[in-house]
Amino acid sequence: MNELIFGQAAVSAVKPLKLGFLGVGWIGRHRMKAIVESGVAEAVAIADPSAEMARQARKLAPDARVVVDLDDLLDQKLDGVVIATPSATHARQSIRVLEAGVAVFCQKPLGRTAAEVRAVVDASKAADRFLGVDLSYRYTQGLQQIREIIRSNVLGKVFAANLTFHNAYGPDKAWFYDKALSGGGCVIDLGVHLVDLALWCLDFPSITAVTSELRSGGEKLRDTGQVEDFASATMTLANGGIICLTCSWRLHAGCNAAICAEFFGTEGGASFRNVDGSFYDFTAERLSGTSRQMLTLPPDDWGGRAAVDWARRLAGGQRHDIACEEFIAVAEAIDRIYRTSGERS
Repeated sequence: MNELIFGQAAVSAVKPLKLGFLGVGWIGRHRMKAIVESGVAEAVAIADPSAEMARQARKLAPDARVVVDLDDLLDQKLDGVVIATPSATHARQSIRVLEAGVAVFCQKPLGRTAAEVRAVVDASKAADRFLGVDLSYRYTQGLQQIREIIRSNVLGKVFAANLTFHNAYGPDKAWFYDKALSGGGCVIDLGVHLVDLALWCLDFPSITAVTSELRSGGEKLRDTGQVEDFASATMTLANGGIICLTCSWRLHAGCNAAICAEFFGTEGGASFRNVDGSFYDFTAERLSGTSRQMLTLPPDDWGGRAAVDWARRLAGGQRHDIACEEFIAVAEAIDRIYRTSGERS
């Protein structure tokens, strides 16, 4: 991805972008609100199988037309489509939009497997249309600063990273627990953020080995139809560095969520973690010996920044971005986590 400068991206379009929104549950409406309020785009069409969700979305965009499905959306002569539907449909719908010559911003995961993700990236390249994925934690102020510290060599050689995402709740929709629809459990739901942040902060190093273990209800996952609710994985990098990942649903963590990303180098460390179990508030610190230097504190309204950045870049004329290859690298790492646990052949 290009470097991110919050609120400062130039927009060359004379008129706001015309966007369609496919799937307007909570996350879809949140991203719609962020984009519309930015002023860079207008929501001209909405499609959702739930009439109630569509009605809620029209409160944000009263002039938007409610249509039946993706084909009807594409009839509206759009500049882009924002996709927030169940995971099983992401790749197919993204490819359909791109092949129609329209840009895409899709919820994570972009696909259930690396093969699906690669097919979407190939469609973006073939159509020369901009593809974005809602890897939203990249846009927190804390991780922005930590990445810059790592890249400037302030921490020396970063040889270890530890990333965690424990959620005291499980997803509330049945499709998350159907492996054919979701692609997996907490790894592809929460771990995708951890894999992405580790690789993104370290400039996508090569991974030489992956080990992992997946569990459900405290027991090692043996039924290939099950999805995991706890996972741990270790990725060894070509430079000798180690990334340790842990994620879970419904863990007895004593709080709503436990989220952190820690990076340790020969000259210092950096830590990003949530505050008091919050899903939204984070601190970032630079670590040196026994001392800590605060880098960022809440509040930080980061949730919609990925969507707004995509819209701003699209309005500025962005077409296919070679950085989309990063989405494939993340998906390949997730495939290896599942494969080394025996969950994928």
